[in-house]
Amino acid sequence: MRQAKYRAKPTVVHGVRFASKAEARRYQELLLLGRAGEIRNLELQPRFPLHVGGEQVAVYVADFRYEERSIDAFNECYWFDVVEDVKGMKTPVYRMKKKMVEAQYGIRIRETH
Repeated sequence: MRQAKYRAKPTVVHGVRFASKAEARRYQELLLLGRAGEIRNLELQPRFPLHVGGEQVAVYVADFRYEERSIDAFNECYWFDVVEDVKGMKTPVYRMKKKMVEAQYGIRIRETH
């Protein structure tokens, strides 16, 4: 049996296959945060088409997208979007795609380890 690239071990949680144990563990954490009302609208593997000169050249696939609850100084609750990637190894291709997504979509990708 061939070893996975970067030694990631695919893991299944609730019938969902994740590329690594770390990603599966983060999914379980996000499920708990959802039950506690801290996040909502959890989405797995959201896709972001990347365009250059009007032509699609690649697709960035994040690990998760969700809305996170925040309380401001006036005790007002609001929700903001989070795009998250669980990273063990940051490849040059990942770094380039991350920069393109952030520039094209005006977002910041949250990296967890």
